[in-house]
Amino acid sequence: MARSLNKLSALAAKNAGAGKHSDGGGLWLFKREDGGGQWVLRVTVHGRRREMGLGSFSDVTLKEAREAAEKWRALVRSNVDPIKERERQKRDAAKKLHLLREIAEGAFESRKAELKGDGKAGGWFSPLELHILPKLGKVPVADIDQNDIRDTLSPIWHSKAETARKALIRLAICLRHAAALGLDVDLQATEKARALLGKQRHKSQNIPAMPWPEVPAFYASLDDGSVTHLALRLLILTGVRSAPLRFLHEEQISGDVWIIPGDAMKGRRDATTDFRVPLSPESLEVVRLARLHSRDGYLFPSVRKGVISDMTMSKHMERAKLDYRPHGFRSSLRDWIAEATDTPHDVAETTLGHTVGGAVERAYRRTDFLDQRRKLLERWARHVTGKGAQILQLVAADAS
Repeated sequence: MARSLNKLSALAAKNAGAGKHSDGGGLWLFKREDGGGQWVLRVTVHGRRREMGLGSFSDVTLKEAREAAEKWRALVRSNVDPIKERERQKRDAAKKLHLLREIAEGAFESRKAELKGDGKAGGWFSPLELHILPKLGKVPVADIDQNDIRDTLSPIWHSKAETARKALIRLAICLRHAAALGLDVDLQATEKARALLGKQRHKSQNIPAMPWPEVPAFYASLDDGSVTHLALRLLILTGVRSAPLRFLHEEQISGDVWIIPGDAMKGRRDATTDFRVPLSPESLEVVRLARLHSRDGYLFPSVRKGVISDMTMSKHMERAKLDYRPHGFRSSLRDWIAEATDTPHDVAETTLGHTVGGAVERAYRRTDFLDQRRKLLERWARHVTGKGAQILQLVAADAS
């Protein structure tokens, strides 16, 4: 039996010509004309003849081929198909690699409850999806180091500074998630990469905001009754963000109060808490006019489908040769509150939908200052429509 195995020697295998050469026990060397070749194991399992590649002749020595052949022949003796078993082992090994993409998806799932709309808008995951995973997604998370991260982010570190910063923060969260799973990762890799990348040249800029004394003149120009003009008017009057306004639905209006669903409010982790916006008479008039354009209940529909985009309002301001942007009207309102009124801080911040105070303080506070905010926004509407200036002029005239 011993002679039926190990028929070849290393020298004989090297000098063998093109063809099939048996080493015994089902192990064959298939040689080619160019001198290369392949080790093949022939076995019969479950009544079927199987041929299993064991590697190329240039990469696998005769000794290694014999050891591999004996390993798989032992499985055949146990009535196990060696090819199927090798495939199964490969799948199991792949599962244990814990690729970064899998870790990133797991980290995202674990944080959905903290994100607006369960993160469906993609804001949390997109920096990873666009700038990290294309290069590192298939790399085992334990193998990722600061050099990998530096090489991945260096193309956008300065040109897209804010995006790169967010991608680095998200990646750090992924590494912490991997560590919580018990994987051996370098939790300092992102900070090391930051040191290698250096200080960013880009400086973030605030969204250009129209000075509040200039708002009445701009508001007066929004007079054609179009969806764009009406949307900008209500945006100015209420101080809300663009997204809740663009998706304003008739069902959200109750009397003179607009109720924005909690999950539509940016920066609010408690998605169960809705935000009430008091509507001044001027705002209610805008809502009335907007209803004439409504489609599927949405007050600000786009021309084709869906709702008006933020870009549509921005483009209108660009065409008016203004450097300001729609989101900046929140700053206009906040500056007016600070400079032209004596509104308490909590009321002012709540007017803009900001979270005020810590968790314990908010738990004991039972008011959203609706009445105070209603009076404040009515004063703002008078200013915006130019009536506030008229009142000041009348008072000045009476005093003289």
